[in-house]
Amino acid sequence: MPARLDRTGVRRGGDRRGAGRLGRSRRDPGPAAVKARGGRSRCQPDLLLPEVVTGPVSARSIAGIARQLREGATTSVAVTRRALDGIDQTDTRLNAFALVDREGAMRAAEQADRVLDSGEGAGPLTGVPVAIKDIIHMDGLPTRCGSPAYPDEPRDHDAAVVARLREAGAVMVGKTTTHELACGVFSPPAANPWDTARLPGGSSGGSGAAVAAGVVPMALGSDTGGSIRIPASVCGIAGLKPTFGRVSRAGVETLAWSLDHLGPLAATVRDCAATLQVLAGPDPADPPTEPSPPPADYSAMLGRGVDGLRLGVMASPPFSPMQEDVERAFHDAVEHIEQLGAGLVPLDIPELTCTLAAEFAIVGPEAAAYHRRLLRESPELIDPGIRQLFAIGTIMPSAHYLKGLGARRIIRNALRRAFNRERLDAVITPTLPATAALADQEMIDYREREEDVTSSYVRTTAPFNLSGQPALTVPCGFDRNGLPIGLQIAGRPFDEVTVLRIGAAYEATTTWSEHRPPVRVE
Repeated sequence: MPARLDRTGVRRGGDRRGAGRLGRSRRDPGPAAVKARGGRSRCQPDLLLPEVVTGPVSARSIAGIARQLREGATTSVAVTRRALDGIDQTDTRLNAFALVDREGAMRAAEQADRVLDSGEGAGPLTGVPVAIKDIIHMDGLPTRCGSPAYPDEPRDHDAAVVARLREAGAVMVGKTTTHELACGVFSPPAANPWDTARLPGGSSGGSGAAVAAGVVPMALGSDTGGSIRIPASVCGIAGLKPTFGRVSRAGVETLAWSLDHLGPLAATVRDCAATLQVLAGPDPADPPTEPSPPPADYSAMLGRGVDGLRLGVMASPPFSPMQEDVERAFHDAVEHIEQLGAGLVPLDIPELTCTLAAEFAIVGPEAAAYHRRLLRESPELIDPGIRQLFAIGTIMPSAHYLKGLGARRIIRNALRRAFNRERLDAVITPTLPATAALADQEMIDYREREEDVTSSYVRTTAPFNLSGQPALTVPCGFDRNGLPIGLQIAGRPFDEVTVLRIGAAYEATTTWSEHRPPVRVE
């Protein structure tokens, strides 16, 4: 049976430092128990949480599947067939997959089983089914980018990240849906498995939905202003945007070349670490990649906890305003991390309030420049809203773009000064100020004001695209409608090890990751 929870999601076992140490934790009967009785929490009278699965999240994680494969408890053919069956079971409701490569996946699974049976040459992901966002080239499949403007012709090469996944033994089951041209978080092609009437986030919404539903333990996404962390947060999973330059983007369609990042959306923080271990490293085909080799083991520090780390806590603009339930969950998460032994420093960086202006001043011109052929040859095939954005980027004065680059430098320098002045290892923020919006919802109502959905989602994630710092989201609660809430952890450039360490410590001492959505693979 699952561990009993308090309203902060603290794991009640007494075997982890900080678990059950909050005063409220001892009194509250726990949302899982309240749900089972059909009642309501005394601390959050309107909050009813989803059911807690009977079993650890590791059963559907990369680590868990890889262990079963190594031990001979299952085969890659079996787990790959389960993933393909899971697509059949869920995708009529989720539309998470743009393309499914059944034959290729089964051939790769059979080869993986031969490697595993031989006992030689197995990689860290051998036999594990994964998916990739449909802006990433994959040999033998078209790259449609969610747009009819792209030719429906198979590519003749793998993107660098796909090649590295194959080398590690992963089985690619297909390509996940994306907003057209990876542009936006609104009007999604996919649905949220927690409530199919709601957004799964974007633009990597298909990847988020596929992982949350348990179809695959990991799917690759891209992140220009939050497009890994937004869907991971609203779908209740982990998502990592590595440092700019940590992962090659060669063979990937671009939105904004100076802001684009690639990374995993995954069942657990440990899965994010395992995937980054495979993806990270220099690549001459993508000059901005860091030339020095990455750390030898991103997982090495995952069990070290947060004791002695110094973390900045940011809850002022642009991270506020936020919905009441998000604010409550964030403060509970901060309190829990403090109980685990971290030192906390309140942090206010006024320069971050120019995040949206800087982000959009850069994205528009860069996207318009990259897609200029589409705009010239087949504009009628591009969504009118995106076409308008690109048109604005085309006519935007160069001075405006340069001001955006200048604002990015201001943001980057302000964050660096704050980290150095306060001797910070990382900062923690709400990933998003709001939970998943309805698919046709245009505005989010905060107590202070109304704000459009895109601006709401991007203002809390884009600061770390502009600065290039690594940023991770992990589940930290649910709102009164049973929708997931995320906690964002951002670190110093190229220090993903510490970011993952903090996320793993929080994840290991709470049970938010063990909740499953209504639409899921059984």
